Amino acid sequence: MVPPDERDLERARAMWRYRGRGRPPFAVAPGPGQESVWDYPRPPRLEEDGRRVRVVCGSTVVADTIGAFRILETASPPTFYLPSTDVRRELLTRARGGSFCEWKGGATYWSLRVAGETFDSVAWSYEAPLAPYHPIQSYLSFYPARLECYVDNDRVRPQPGGFYGGWVTGEVVGPFKGEPGTSGW
Repeated sequence: MVPPDERDLERARAMWRYRGRGRPPFAVAPGPGQESVWDYPRPPRLEEDGRRVRVVCGSTVVADTIGAFRILETASPPTFYLPSTDVRRELLTRARGGSFCEWKGGATYWSLRVAGETFDSVAWSYEAPLAPYHPIQSYLSFYPARLECYVDNDRVRPQPGGFYGGWVTGEVVGPFKGEPGTSGW
């Protein structure tokens, strides 16, 4: 995959209608202890998260950390990135394909092999992320639609739509991009 040039990046970054500068009228108001994804910025903010984050496939713990980062982007639930040292990398193999995020750069996809079964493209990483996302280099994020993911003891629900990998927990309110008609959010 050839990375886009600077003009392509600027065009891709300009397509987003919302940038976290004010909640649209259809946004759900957060309750106590909640965050609105409409208050998250674009470009996305990277922040450390010291809660326990786990990823499980059946009875196999794939990852377990208290050293995650989360990325907060307008209209999306947070995406958690886990350090490679806290992921059972021997269970992962590089998957075919990839994608390019206009903020973070080129993504590498990973498949999981557990108990003789392969689960394709369950995770992704940025091996050479763009600035300012260098801290998540080689960290992995997992699709909660394909594996069980937990933040503390809260079971994560997947972001709608199938492409995005946001982690929906009780602490975030939307609506979230990913459903039909939300591509420019």
